[in-house]
Amino acid sequence: MGQISVPVNGRSFTISCDDGQEARIRQLAQCIDAKVAEFVRGLGQVGESRLLLLAALVIADELSDANEELEQERRRMKAAGIDAVAAAEAAASGVDGIAERIEAIAARLETP
Repeated sequence: MGQISVPVNGRSFTISCDDGQEARIRQLAQCIDAKVAEFVRGLGQVGESRLLLLAALVIADELSDANEELEQERRRMKAAGIDAVAAAEAAASGVDGIAERIEAIAARLETP
């Protein structure tokens, strides 16, 4: 198991991760940092915890919207009689997998 340091809002956070996942976690951290930067531009430095919570809520909202769109597509395909349920399930599994990885990364977050 490896450890990497990722910057968010100018502060470095140490994250434990499986070997080979370092680049992916850095990429995800960059997305979080970009969300935090949006809030800093709009609200200023309102506290690290609040900024990280706002970023997490926005990301969770985006994930929820993606899940809703997926469910709507499943219903549309079912109503149209399209035999692509397996494909939709595979896509849902991918979204669920992403959510699980985000939760695992959050659980590993270690503040210095």
